[in-house]
Amino acid sequence: MATKCGKCGPGYPTPLEAMKGPREEIVYLPCIYRNTGIEAPDYLATVDIDPKSPQYCQVIHRLPMPNLKDELHHSGWNTCSSCFGDSTKSRDKLMLPCLMSSRIYVVDVGSNPRAPKLHKVIEAEDIHAKCGLGYIHTSHCLASGEVMISSLGDPKGNGKGGFVLLDGETFEVKGTWERPGGAAPMGYDFWYQPRHNVMISTEWAAPNVFRDGFNPADVEAGLYGSHIHVWDWQRHEIVQTLPLQDGLIPLEVRFLHNPDAAQGFVGCALSSTIQRFYKNQGGTWSVEKVIQVPPKKVKGWLLPEMPSLITDILLSLDDRFLYFSNWLHGDLRQYDISDPHRPRLTGQLFLGGSIVKGGPVQVLEDQELKCQPEPLVVKGKRVPGGPQMIQLSLDGKRLYVTTSLYSAWDKQFYPDLREGSVMLQIDVDTVRGGLKLNPNFLVDFGKEPLGPALAHELRYPGGDCSSDIWL
Repeated sequence: MATKCGKCGPGYPTPLEAMKGPREEIVYLPCIYRNTGIEAPDYLATVDIDPKSPQYCQVIHRLPMPNLKDELHHSGWNTCSSCFGDSTKSRDKLMLPCLMSSRIYVVDVGSNPRAPKLHKVIEAEDIHAKCGLGYIHTSHCLASGEVMISSLGDPKGNGKGGFVLLDGETFEVKGTWERPGGAAPMGYDFWYQPRHNVMISTEWAAPNVFRDGFNPADVEAGLYGSHIHVWDWQRHEIVQTLPLQDGLIPLEVRFLHNPDAAQGFVGCALSSTIQRFYKNQGGTWSVEKVIQVPPKKVKGWLLPEMPSLITDILLSLDDRFLYFSNWLHGDLRQYDISDPHRPRLTGQLFLGGSIVKGGPVQVLEDQELKCQPEPLVVKGKRVPGGPQMIQLSLDGKRLYVTTSLYSAWDKQFYPDLREGSVMLQIDVDTVRGGLKLNPNFLVDFGKEPLGPALAHELRYPGGDCSSDIWL
Protein backbone atom coordinates (compact mmCIF):
# COMPACT_ATOMS: atom_id res chain seq x y z
CA MET A 1 0.00 0.00 0.00
CA ALA A 2 2.97 2.33 0.52
CA THR A 3 4.97 4.22 -2.06
CA LYS A 4 8.13 2.33 -3.04
CA CYS A 5 11.24 4.10 -4.35
CA GLY A 6 14.22 1.94 -3.49
CA LYS A 7 15.62 3.68 -0.42
CA CYS A 8 12.33 4.97 0.98
CA GLY A 9 10.69 3.88 4.19
CA PRO A 10 7.00 3.63 5.05
CA GLY A 11 4.29 5.97 3.88
CA TYR A 12 4.67 8.93 1.53
CA PRO A 13 7.10 11.86 1.17
CA THR A 14 4.38 14.53 1.52
CA PRO A 15 0.65 14.73 2.34
CA LEU A 16 -0.13 15.67 -1.27
CA GLU A 17 1.75 12.59 -2.53
CA ALA A 18 -0.25 10.48 -0.08
CA MET A 19 -3.44 11.67 -1.78
CA LYS A 20 -2.24 9.87 -4.94
CA GLY A 21 -1.94 6.57 -3.08
CA PRO A 22 -4.02 3.49 -3.95
CA ARG A 23 -7.65 3.12 -2.95
CA GLU A 24 -8.24 1.51 0.42
CA GLU A 25 -9.21 -2.18 0.19
CA ILE A 26 -9.39 -3.27 3.84
CA VAL A 27 -9.83 -1.49 7.14
CA TYR A 28 -9.03 -2.50 10.72
CA LEU A 29 -11.45 -1.74 13.57
CA PRO A 30 -11.25 -2.55 17.29
CA CYS A 31 -14.51 -4.19 18.41
CA ILE A 32 -15.50 -3.93 22.06
CA TYR A 33 -17.58 -6.17 24.34
CA ARG A 34 -17.06 -4.38 27.66
CA ASN A 35 -20.41 -3.10 29.04
CA THR A 36 -22.42 -5.07 26.47
CA GLY A 37 -23.30 -8.01 28.71
CA ILE A 38 -21.34 -10.37 26.47
CA GLU A 39 -18.46 -12.09 28.25
CA ALA A 40 -16.00 -12.23 25.38
CA PRO A 41 -12.66 -10.51 24.68
CA ASP A 42 -12.45 -7.44 22.48
CA TYR A 43 -11.10 -8.17 19.02
CA LEU A 44 -9.61 -6.55 15.94
CA ALA A 45 -11.91 -6.86 12.93
CA THR A 46 -10.63 -6.75 9.36
CA VAL A 47 -13.30 -5.50 6.95
CA ASP A 48 -13.21 -5.80 3.15
CA ILE A 49 -14.10 -2.41 1.63
CA ASP A 50 -13.11 -3.12 -1.97
CA PRO A 51 -16.24 -2.67 -4.15
CA LYS A 52 -14.85 -5.21 -6.65
CA SER A 53 -14.48 -7.90 -3.97
CA PRO A 54 -17.07 -10.68 -3.43
CA GLN A 55 -16.57 -10.06 0.32
CA TYR A 56 -17.36 -6.32 0.09
CA CYS A 57 -18.75 -4.93 3.37
CA GLN A 58 -17.96 -8.15 5.25
CA VAL A 59 -15.80 -8.85 8.28
CA ILE A 60 -13.22 -11.21 6.80
CA HIS A 61 -11.11 -11.81 9.92
CA ARG A 62 -11.39 -11.46 13.70
CA LEU A 63 -8.40 -11.42 16.04
CA PRO A 64 -9.58 -11.87 19.66
CA MET A 65 -7.43 -10.48 22.45
CA PRO A 66 -6.36 -12.86 25.24
CA ASN A 67 -8.13 -10.94 28.03
CA LEU A 68 -11.60 -9.65 28.93
CA LYS A 69 -12.77 -6.05 29.38
CA ASP A 70 -9.71 -4.31 27.91
CA GLU A 71 -11.76 -1.64 26.11
CA LEU A 72 -9.78 -1.43 22.92
CA HIS A 73 -10.22 2.12 21.70
CA HIS A 74 -7.74 3.85 19.38
CA SER A 75 -4.84 2.43 17.42
CA GLY A 76 -1.61 3.53 15.78
CA TRP A 77 1.42 2.31 13.87
CA ASN A 78 4.91 1.16 14.74
CA THR A 79 6.12 3.56 12.06
CA CYS A 80 4.60 5.98 9.56
CA SER A 81 5.48 8.74 7.10
CA SER A 82 7.63 10.42 9.77
CA CYS A 83 10.14 7.64 8.93
CA PHE A 84 9.70 7.88 5.15
CA GLY A 85 13.44 8.38 4.57
CA ASP A 86 14.43 5.24 6.52
CA SER A 87 14.36 2.13 4.31
CA THR A 88 14.90 -0.12 7.35
CA LYS A 89 11.43 0.75 8.65
CA SER A 90 8.22 -1.02 7.65
CA ARG A 91 4.64 -0.22 8.67
CA ASP A 92 3.80 -3.78 9.72
CA LYS A 93 2.65 -3.55 13.34
CA LEU A 94 -0.59 -2.04 14.59
CA MET A 95 -0.53 -0.77 18.17
CA LEU A 96 -3.69 -1.37 20.21
CA PRO A 97 -3.59 0.49 23.55
CA CYS A 98 -6.36 -0.51 25.97
CA LEU A 99 -8.25 2.34 27.59
CA MET A 100 -9.36 0.43 30.70
CA SER A 101 -6.87 -2.42 31.24
CA SER A 102 -3.83 -0.28 30.26
CA ARG A 103 -2.37 -3.16 28.26
CA ILE A 104 -0.85 -2.63 24.83
CA TYR A 105 -1.34 -5.26 22.15
CA VAL A 106 1.13 -5.24 19.26
CA VAL A 107 -0.50 -6.81 16.19
CA ASP A 108 1.38 -8.15 13.19
CA VAL A 109 -0.45 -6.88 10.08
CA GLY A 110 2.54 -7.28 7.78
CA SER A 111 2.76 -11.07 7.46
CA ASN A 112 -0.82 -11.31 6.20
CA PRO A 113 -2.70 -7.97 6.10
CA ARG A 114 -6.06 -9.73 5.68
CA ALA A 115 -5.49 -11.98 8.71
CA PRO A 116 -3.54 -10.12 11.42
CA LYS A 117 -1.99 -12.02 14.31
CA LEU A 118 -0.89 -11.08 17.81
CA HIS A 119 2.83 -10.24 18.01
CA LYS A 120 3.30 -9.12 21.61
CA VAL A 121 1.39 -8.18 24.78
CA ILE A 122 2.72 -5.38 26.98
CA GLU A 123 1.13 -5.83 30.38
CA ALA A 124 -0.18 -2.96 32.47
CA GLU A 125 2.17 -3.79 35.35
CA ASP A 126 5.16 -2.97 33.16
CA ILE A 127 3.69 0.43 32.25
CA HIS A 128 2.68 1.12 35.86
CA ALA A 129 6.14 0.26 37.18
CA LYS A 130 8.25 2.09 34.59
CA CYS A 131 6.00 5.08 33.89
CA GLY A 132 3.53 5.51 36.74
CA LEU A 133 0.84 5.80 34.06
CA GLY A 134 -2.32 3.96 33.02
CA TYR A 135 -5.53 4.24 30.99
CA ILE A 136 -3.72 4.77 27.73
CA HIS A 137 -5.12 6.24 24.54
CA THR A 138 -3.42 7.76 21.46
CA SER A 139 -0.48 6.04 19.78
CA HIS A 140 1.86 7.88 17.40
CA CYS A 141 5.13 6.72 15.87
CA LEU A 142 8.12 9.05 16.08
CA ALA A 143 10.88 9.79 13.57
CA SER A 144 13.30 8.32 16.13
CA GLY A 145 11.71 4.93 15.50
CA GLU A 146 10.05 4.92 18.90
CA VAL A 147 6.33 4.69 19.64
CA MET A 148 4.65 7.15 21.99
CA ILE A 149 1.28 6.58 23.68
CA SER A 150 -0.68 9.12 25.74
CA SER A 151 -2.26 8.38 29.10
CA LEU A 152 -5.38 9.65 30.82
CA GLY A 153 -4.42 8.70 34.34
CA ASP A 154 -2.17 7.09 36.89
CA PRO A 155 -2.52 3.39 37.79
CA LYS A 156 -5.26 4.23 40.34
CA GLY A 157 -7.43 6.15 37.86
CA ASN A 158 -6.54 9.68 38.95
CA GLY A 159 -5.91 12.23 36.20
CA LYS A 160 -2.39 12.23 34.74
CA GLY A 161 -1.57 13.29 31.19
CA GLY A 162 1.76 11.62 30.50
CA PHE A 163 3.28 9.64 27.63
CA VAL A 164 4.57 6.08 27.48
CA LEU A 165 7.62 5.58 25.26
CA LEU A 166 8.21 2.19 23.59
CA ASP A 167 11.19 0.89 21.66
CA GLY A 168 10.01 0.67 18.04
CA GLU A 169 11.73 -2.67 17.38
CA THR A 170 11.37 -4.69 20.61
CA PHE A 171 8.34 -2.76 21.96
CA GLU A 172 9.93 -2.71 25.39
CA VAL A 173 8.67 0.03 27.73
CA LYS A 174 11.48 2.61 27.94
CA GLY A 175 9.81 5.00 30.38
CA THR A 176 8.00 8.30 29.99
CA TRP A 177 8.55 10.78 27.17
CA GLU A 178 7.95 13.77 29.43
CA ARG A 179 10.46 14.74 32.07
CA PRO A 180 9.97 13.23 35.56
CA GLY A 181 7.13 15.01 37.35
CA GLY A 182 6.19 16.88 34.16
CA ALA A 183 2.90 15.22 33.22
CA ALA A 184 -0.18 17.34 32.52
CA PRO A 185 -3.07 17.22 35.04
CA MET A 186 -5.22 15.33 32.53
CA GLY A 187 -4.64 13.71 29.16
CA TYR A 188 -6.24 12.31 26.03
CA ASP A 189 -4.96 13.03 22.48
CA PHE A 190 -1.79 14.63 21.08
CA TRP A 191 -0.18 15.74 17.81
CA TYR A 192 3.34 17.01 17.18
CA GLN A 193 4.86 19.37 14.59
CA PRO A 194 8.68 19.17 14.76
CA ARG A 195 9.40 22.09 12.40
CA HIS A 196 7.89 24.34 15.05
CA ASN A 197 9.31 22.35 17.99
CA VAL A 198 5.83 21.82 19.38
CA MET A 199 3.35 19.23 20.53
CA ILE A 200 -0.25 19.92 21.56
CA SER A 201 -2.11 17.63 23.98
CA THR A 202 -5.74 17.61 25.11
CA GLU A 203 -7.66 16.41 28.16
CA TRP A 204 -10.85 14.41 28.78
CA ALA A 205 -11.06 13.70 32.51
CA ALA A 206 -9.62 11.42 35.16
CA PRO A 207 -10.57 7.79 34.38
CA ASN A 208 -12.36 7.54 37.73
CA VAL A 209 -14.69 10.32 36.56
CA PHE A 210 -15.82 8.96 33.18
CA ARG A 211 -15.23 5.23 33.69
CA ASP A 212 -18.79 4.21 34.56
CA GLY A 213 -20.75 6.88 32.68
CA PHE A 214 -21.40 10.61 32.47
CA ASN A 215 -22.60 12.55 35.54
CA PRO A 216 -23.50 16.23 34.91
CA ALA A 217 -22.47 17.02 38.49
CA ASP A 218 -18.88 16.25 37.54
CA VAL A 219 -19.02 19.10 35.01
CA GLU A 220 -20.23 21.51 37.68
CA ALA A 221 -17.41 20.30 39.93
CA GLY A 222 -14.83 21.12 37.25
CA LEU A 223 -13.72 17.52 36.83
CA TYR A 224 -13.67 17.59 33.03
CA GLY A 225 -10.93 19.07 30.87
CA SER A 226 -11.02 22.63 29.52
CA HIS A 227 -7.41 23.30 28.48
CA ILE A 228 -4.89 22.34 25.84
CA HIS A 229 -1.21 21.97 26.66
CA VAL A 230 1.65 23.24 24.51
CA TRP A 231 4.84 21.19 24.85
CA ASP A 232 8.40 21.97 23.80
CA TRP A 233 9.09 19.01 21.49
CA GLN A 234 12.84 18.97 22.12
CA ARG A 235 12.78 19.61 25.87
CA HIS A 236 9.78 17.33 26.55
CA GLU A 237 8.07 19.82 28.84
CA ILE A 238 4.95 22.01 28.96
CA VAL A 239 5.62 25.62 28.01
CA GLN A 240 2.03 26.89 27.90
CA THR A 241 -1.39 25.78 29.13
CA LEU A 242 -4.17 27.46 27.20
CA PRO A 243 -7.66 27.78 28.72
CA LEU A 244 -10.39 27.33 26.13
CA GLN A 245 -13.29 29.75 25.82
CA ASP A 246 -16.39 27.54 25.51
CA GLY A 247 -14.04 24.58 25.35
CA LEU A 248 -15.23 21.81 27.65
CA ILE A 249 -13.73 18.35 27.04
CA PRO A 250 -11.21 19.01 24.26
CA LEU A 251 -10.72 15.62 22.62
CA GLU A 252 -9.24 15.06 19.16
CA VAL A 253 -6.46 17.44 18.10
CA ARG A 254 -5.25 17.84 14.50
CA PHE A 255 -2.46 20.03 13.17
CA LEU A 256 -2.69 20.94 9.50
CA HIS A 257 -0.86 18.19 7.58
CA ASN A 258 1.55 20.61 5.91
CA PRO A 259 4.60 20.26 8.20
CA ASP A 260 5.35 23.97 7.80
CA ALA A 261 1.94 24.90 9.21
CA ALA A 262 1.83 26.38 12.69
CA GLN A 263 -1.87 25.91 13.36
CA GLY A 264 -4.53 23.29 13.79
CA PHE A 265 -7.91 22.49 15.32
CA VAL A 266 -9.30 20.75 18.36
CA GLY A 267 -12.86 19.54 18.85
CA CYS A 268 -14.42 20.30 22.24
CA ALA A 269 -17.07 17.68 22.88
CA LEU A 270 -19.32 18.99 25.63
CA SER A 271 -19.32 22.64 24.61
CA SER A 272 -19.71 21.61 20.95
CA THR A 273 -17.06 23.97 19.62
CA ILE A 274 -14.13 23.77 17.24
CA GLN A 275 -11.13 25.73 18.42
CA ARG A 276 -8.25 26.86 16.24
CA PHE A 277 -4.81 27.03 17.84
CA TYR A 278 -1.96 28.94 16.20
CA LYS A 279 1.55 30.24 16.73
CA ASN A 280 2.07 33.94 17.32
CA GLN A 281 4.91 36.02 15.87
CA GLY A 282 6.66 35.99 19.23
CA GLY A 283 6.68 32.19 19.34
CA THR A 284 3.90 31.75 21.88
CA TRP A 285 0.62 30.01 21.07
CA SER A 286 -2.99 31.18 21.20
CA VAL A 287 -6.41 29.65 20.66
CA GLU A 288 -9.72 30.97 19.29
CA LYS A 289 -13.20 29.53 18.84
CA VAL A 290 -14.07 29.27 15.15
CA ILE A 291 -17.19 27.03 15.12
CA GLN A 292 -20.05 26.74 17.61
CA VAL A 293 -22.78 24.13 17.21
CA PRO A 294 -25.75 25.44 19.22
CA PRO A 295 -27.44 23.15 21.75
CA LYS A 296 -31.07 22.13 21.35
CA LYS A 297 -33.71 22.65 24.03
CA VAL A 298 -35.30 19.26 24.55
CA LYS A 299 -37.74 17.21 26.60
CA GLY A 300 -37.31 13.56 27.52
CA TRP A 301 -33.51 13.61 27.83
CA LEU A 302 -30.86 13.73 30.57
CA LEU A 303 -30.73 17.55 30.58
CA PRO A 304 -33.03 20.34 29.32
CA GLU A 305 -30.39 21.28 26.73
CA MET A 306 -28.66 18.75 24.49
CA PRO A 307 -25.14 19.55 23.22
CA SER A 308 -24.15 18.18 19.83
CA LEU A 309 -21.15 16.41 21.44
CA ILE A 310 -18.36 16.79 18.88
CA THR A 311 -16.46 13.53 19.30
CA ASP A 312 -14.13 13.13 16.32
CA ILE A 313 -12.54 15.54 13.85
CA LEU A 314 -10.42 15.06 10.71
CA LEU A 315 -8.57 17.22 8.21
CA SER A 316 -8.21 16.20 4.56
CA LEU A 317 -4.61 15.66 3.48
CA ASP A 318 -4.63 18.83 1.36
CA ASP A 319 -5.76 20.81 4.44
CA ARG A 320 -8.82 22.06 2.59
CA PHE A 321 -11.67 20.39 4.50
CA LEU A 322 -12.43 19.85 8.18
CA TYR A 323 -14.85 17.07 9.12
CA PHE A 324 -16.45 16.36 12.47
CA SER A 325 -19.18 14.23 13.98
CA ASN A 326 -21.93 15.40 16.34
CA TRP A 327 -22.59 12.13 18.18
CA LEU A 328 -25.70 13.23 20.06
CA HIS A 329 -27.40 15.46 17.47
CA GLY A 330 -26.58 12.84 14.85
CA ASP A 331 -25.02 14.86 12.04
CA LEU A 332 -21.71 14.72 10.23
CA ARG A 333 -20.29 18.02 8.94
CA GLN A 334 -17.81 19.21 6.33
CA TYR A 335 -16.27 22.70 6.47
CA ASP A 336 -14.05 24.44 3.94
CA ILE A 337 -11.04 25.72 5.91
CA SER A 338 -9.27 27.52 3.06
CA ASP A 339 -9.56 30.46 5.46
CA PRO A 340 -8.83 28.76 8.82
CA HIS A 341 -10.11 31.81 10.72
CA ARG A 342 -13.57 31.42 9.19
CA PRO A 343 -14.51 27.82 8.39
CA ARG A 344 -17.44 27.60 5.97
CA LEU A 345 -20.05 24.83 6.20
CA THR A 346 -20.15 22.94 2.89
CA GLY A 347 -21.75 19.61 3.79
CA GLN A 348 -24.05 18.15 6.45
CA LEU A 349 -25.66 14.73 6.76
CA PHE A 350 -27.81 13.20 9.53
CA LEU A 351 -26.90 9.60 10.36
CA GLY A 352 -29.11 8.64 13.30
CA GLY A 353 -28.66 10.49 16.59
CA SER A 354 -30.75 11.28 19.66
CA ILE A 355 -33.27 13.70 18.14
CA VAL A 356 -34.75 11.57 15.34
CA LYS A 357 -38.51 11.53 14.86
CA GLY A 358 -40.37 8.88 16.81
CA GLY A 359 -37.72 8.64 19.52
CA PRO A 360 -38.01 9.51 23.22
CA VAL A 361 -36.60 13.04 22.79
CA GLN A 362 -38.79 15.97 21.79
CA VAL A 363 -36.99 19.06 20.48
CA LEU A 364 -38.60 22.21 21.91
CA GLU A 365 -36.29 24.82 20.40
CA ASP A 366 -33.76 24.42 17.61
CA GLN A 367 -31.57 27.20 16.20
CA GLU A 368 -30.65 25.16 13.12
CA LEU A 369 -33.40 22.73 12.09
CA LYS A 370 -37.07 23.30 11.29
CA CYS A 371 -38.04 19.74 12.22
CA GLN A 372 -36.50 16.65 13.79
CA PRO A 373 -34.59 14.46 11.30
CA GLU A 374 -35.89 11.10 10.12
CA PRO A 375 -34.31 7.91 11.49
CA LEU A 376 -31.66 6.49 9.17
CA VAL A 377 -32.35 3.14 7.53
CA VAL A 378 -29.58 1.56 5.41
CA LYS A 379 -30.18 -1.72 3.58
CA GLY A 380 -33.23 -2.35 5.75
CA LYS A 381 -31.47 -1.70 9.08
CA ARG A 382 -32.31 1.24 11.30
CA VAL A 383 -28.96 2.69 12.34
CA PRO A 384 -28.46 2.75 16.14
CA GLY A 385 -26.40 5.46 17.86
CA GLY A 386 -24.98 8.47 16.05
CA PRO A 387 -21.95 9.21 13.85
CA GLN A 388 -18.78 8.99 15.89
CA MET A 389 -15.36 7.84 14.65
CA ILE A 390 -14.56 8.96 11.10
CA GLN A 391 -11.79 8.15 8.64
CA LEU A 392 -11.17 9.73 5.26
CA SER A 393 -9.76 7.99 2.18
CA LEU A 394 -6.37 9.24 1.04
CA ASP A 395 -7.88 11.00 -1.98
CA GLY A 396 -10.52 12.60 0.23
CA LYS A 397 -13.47 11.17 -1.71
CA ARG A 398 -14.82 8.62 0.79
CA LEU A 399 -15.56 9.09 4.46
CA TYR A 400 -16.09 6.04 6.68
CA VAL A 401 -18.10 6.33 9.89
CA THR A 402 -18.73 4.14 12.95
CA THR A 403 -21.27 4.80 15.71
CA SER A 404 -19.74 3.73 19.05
CA LEU A 405 -18.04 6.25 21.37
CA TYR A 406 -17.02 4.45 24.59
CA SER A 407 -18.86 1.43 25.98
CA ALA A 408 -20.08 2.99 29.25
CA TRP A 409 -21.33 6.13 27.48
CA ASP A 410 -22.83 4.05 24.65
CA LYS A 411 -24.82 2.13 27.23
CA GLN A 412 -26.01 5.35 28.88
CA PHE A 413 -26.87 7.51 25.86
CA TYR A 414 -27.74 4.92 23.22
CA PRO A 415 -29.19 1.76 24.78
CA ASP A 416 -30.04 0.58 21.25
CA LEU A 417 -26.31 0.12 20.60
CA ARG A 418 -26.80 -3.19 22.43
CA GLU A 419 -27.82 -4.30 18.91
CA GLY A 420 -24.24 -3.53 17.84
CA SER A 421 -22.75 -0.55 16.07
CA VAL A 422 -22.48 -0.08 12.31
CA MET A 423 -20.00 1.20 9.76
CA LEU A 424 -21.22 3.48 6.97
CA GLN A 425 -19.59 5.16 3.97
CA ILE A 426 -20.16 8.70 2.74
CA ASP A 427 -19.29 10.00 -0.74
CA VAL A 428 -17.53 13.37 -0.62
CA ASP A 429 -17.69 16.12 -3.21
CA THR A 430 -14.11 17.39 -3.13
CA VAL A 431 -14.72 20.11 -5.74
CA ARG A 432 -17.66 22.11 -4.41
CA GLY A 433 -18.05 20.38 -1.05
CA GLY A 434 -20.91 18.13 -0.01
CA LEU A 435 -21.70 14.77 1.58
CA LYS A 436 -23.89 11.94 0.29
CA LEU A 437 -24.64 8.60 1.95
CA ASN A 438 -23.67 5.48 0.00
CA PRO A 439 -26.90 3.43 0.33
CA ASN A 440 -25.16 0.20 -0.70
CA PHE A 441 -22.55 0.21 2.07
CA LEU A 442 -23.31 -1.23 5.52
CA VAL A 443 -21.22 -3.28 7.93
CA ASP A 444 -23.55 -4.46 10.69
CA PHE A 445 -21.66 -5.40 13.85
CA GLY A 446 -24.94 -6.55 15.35
CA LYS A 447 -24.50 -9.78 13.43
CA GLU A 448 -21.12 -10.84 14.81
CA PRO A 449 -20.65 -14.55 15.72
CA LEU A 450 -20.36 -13.97 19.50
CA GLY A 451 -23.05 -11.29 19.59
CA PRO A 452 -23.41 -7.56 18.86
CA ALA A 453 -20.14 -5.63 19.16
CA LEU A 454 -19.15 -1.97 19.41
CA ALA A 455 -16.80 -1.08 16.52
CA HIS A 456 -14.67 1.99 17.05
CA GLU A 457 -11.69 3.63 15.27
CA LEU A 458 -10.73 2.85 11.66
CA ARG A 459 -7.26 2.31 10.17
CA TYR A 460 -6.08 1.49 6.64
CA PRO A 461 -2.92 -0.62 6.19
CA GLY A 462 -1.24 2.14 4.15
CA GLY A 463 -1.76 4.91 6.69
CA ASP A 464 -4.33 7.67 6.81
CA CYS A 465 -4.92 11.31 7.63
CA SER A 466 -5.22 10.83 11.41
CA SER A 467 -2.15 8.66 11.99
CA ASP A 468 0.57 9.99 9.68
CA ILE A 469 2.70 12.97 10.60
CA TRP A 470 5.20 14.54 8.18
CA LEU A 471 8.48 16.11 9.25
